Amino acid sequence: MHADVEDAALHAAFVSVLGDRGPVGAGVLVADDLVLTCAHVVNSALGRGQFDQAGPPRDALLRLAFPLVDREREVSARVEPGGWRPPRADAIGRAPVVPGRLAHHGDLAVLRLEGSAPPGAEPAPFQLHDCEREVVALWASGNPVTTIRARPRVVAAPWVALDVVGGVGVSAGYSGGPLWDRARQAVVGLVVAVHEDAQAARARGGAGGHQDRSPAVVYGISLPAIESELPRMPPLRVPAARRGVQQLLAALEGVLTTPASVAQCERWLAARFGFPARDLGTDHARLVRLAVGSRRGVPELIEAARTTLARHSAPDGGAAGSPGEPWERLRRAARIVSPTECLTLDQRRDLAGLLARCRQATPDALLAAVLPYDAEPRALSGLADVIDVLEAYEPTDRQPVPPLLRAVVLVAGEERQTADQLTEDLQAWTERVARRMGVPWAAVCQFQADAADRHAAARAPSAPPPPVDGAGGTAGGRLGRAVPRVQIELLPTGGSTLFTYQIWAWDAGAQPRLVVVQDRDAASTRVVEDIRRVLRTEVREDPETALVEFFVAPEWLGLAIDTWESDEGDEGGAFVPGLTRRLVVRTTTRTRECYAGWKRRTAALASAGRLVFGERYADHKVARANLEVRPDVGTVVLCCDPARHGQLLRQCVQAGVHTVLWHRTDHGEQVGLDLSGVLEGTEPRGVPEAVRLERAKAMAEPGIPTHRGGQLSLLHDPPDHRPPPLAPEPWVLAEPAS
Repeated sequence: MHADVEDAALHAAFVSVLGDRGPVGAGVLVADDLVLTCAHVVNSALGRGQFDQAGPPRDALLRLAFPLVDREREVSARVEPGGWRPPRADAIGRAPVVPGRLAHHGDLAVLRLEGSAPPGAEPAPFQLHDCEREVVALWASGNPVTTIRARPRVVAAPWVALDVVGGVGVSAGYSGGPLWDRARQAVVGLVVAVHEDAQAARARGGAGGHQDRSPAVVYGISLPAIESELPRMPPLRVPAARRGVQQLLAALEGVLTTPASVAQCERWLAARFGFPARDLGTDHARLVRLAVGSRRGVPELIEAARTTLARHSAPDGGAAGSPGEPWERLRRAARIVSPTECLTLDQRRDLAGLLARCRQATPDALLAAVLPYDAEPRALSGLADVIDVLEAYEPTDRQPVPPLLRAVVLVAGEERQTADQLTEDLQAWTERVARRMGVPWAAVCQFQADAADRHAAARAPSAPPPPVDGAGGTAGGRLGRAVPRVQIELLPTGGSTLFTYQIWAWDAGAQPRLVVVQDRDAASTRVVEDIRRVLRTEVREDPETALVEFFVAPEWLGLAIDTWESDEGDEGGAFVPGLTRRLVVRTTTRTRECYAGWKRRTAALASAGRLVFGERYADHKVARANLEVRPDVGTVVLCCDPARHGQLLRQCVQAGVHTVLWHRTDHGEQVGLDLSGVLEGTEPRGVPEAVRLERAKAMAEPGIPTHRGGQLSLLHDPPDHRPPPLAPEPWVLAEPAS
């Protein structure tokens, strides 16, 4: 399909936000008279500071254009009351943003047109982003020449990071514009920032325009974040449904059998979607068209029909007068039309608010507990993302409770230990939604009791510790607390002596927090000093000390990070994290191609043994062939010539190997035996501690050649707890310089 055809709906909804000297950003038409953009774009258009938090004056008019519909015409607009979400540093509150440092929250604005949009302009359809799908974006002018292609890398709440893979170079000026999924013909988010190469930014010297070349990463605000920030914005449109619409229409006719019930159902939907009700001119087809064209419109239609029938019957309770089979037929048809949505806007919003207060369960562990055999790569930044995944799954004959409700029950059980009131709220939400979904409450109670029994068994002192699953939870039914982590994303800038970096603190059961950004060259002593400060102030090392993880590119895996130490000036003396903490290196370049092997090898760690690559395997082709022959092996020992380590490490990373142990200077058969001895009898999770003890022995008894720990490196890279992407350069908002 030609790009003009693929992007026709994007072009019909694309909006340029104009300043005194031309476009300053973009926006997207979301309703007949509403435009969505970024708050910092509005600030720039009005000549204010990008991070100003006060709403624009009511008389402040913005100039908009629909360049791909009517290039000559401008339209005036004002910020809609209740539609101003200025940039803020934290998820809660109004703390100001520090320019150029961190990802921020909010940064959204809804604009209401003073007149009508030009003929040919149409509101854009929206869908949830897919971490496997490529998207496109346009610069502020809307010129198709500026189209860039990007692929999602990771969800780093509140943003999604996307690697640019094609098109012109990225520069300031894309903010507020829609991220368009050509394959699904839908907007999946708004551009909010770019991460520019510092050299390219200096070369630009403040000039605007899209001509600059820059290896930027594009950052977007996802659809769930938009809906969370703007709860009262009318439901967004979705692509026209192609399957099941006639079934839904026939089923609705079997449930709403009188003109009065149809009119009442339309009044409900009108109030929810913000359009005028027709009453006399309403029919079943109009109700279906309204529902299938809006975000969560089909669940809203089912709720409207249920409410309409509630005056005369109890469809979920089985009372006399229940529609029975017609009602179940309506539910089945709704799942065909809208297979990924079963919650109304309010139900989804209420649950997301409750989950934001939960501190015990982690997203990966929750998904693994509910869907233990799910092998798809998921971009999960919070518990609400798990709910979005689980909405698409139906109950089974053996388990009548759908995975969505099972997940909420498990989270409620975890929170019972510390927050009884929150647990009661989650249980009340589950009861309300189960009734509306037609799930027997007795089945929910039975699952709740079974989960509580498994939870109690997992916590019992006399019971052996349950096996750890691949996502950080346990196979015994408990969503166990995660090990505290300090994660350093390291980018060498001056050989192996100078670095830029950022540090994430990942406390047990909480979400990761970016706590240090160092975008100027720093020596290793500075890195270690920042790690010590983070350990002291940002994580709770009780009862378990933190795991210190360095994320580096494959070519830097050989850095002697475990030998780094701070200056002696501190009152506690020099700090050596490789001696006092479990220190490992991980890679920044795991790809989709190696993801399946990565999970397969990780799942088989306890039983698959290991491979030892001596001189016979020093050729990287031979090593890769052995990895292909043993697709379950996740642990490798290197004891060949250290000059060969770099190539072999890259082969291991590409093949999805979980753990690699090697000595940086010694090699030979005896080294292989010694390193294998370190791993012998050690469960996979205990490898970092075993290596730490070897390093301590080498330091405690210097000069003894049998102690290999002095130059011991460990790549330990499980498929969980990966932080947001490396961004050592300053954040640059995607807005033209003025």
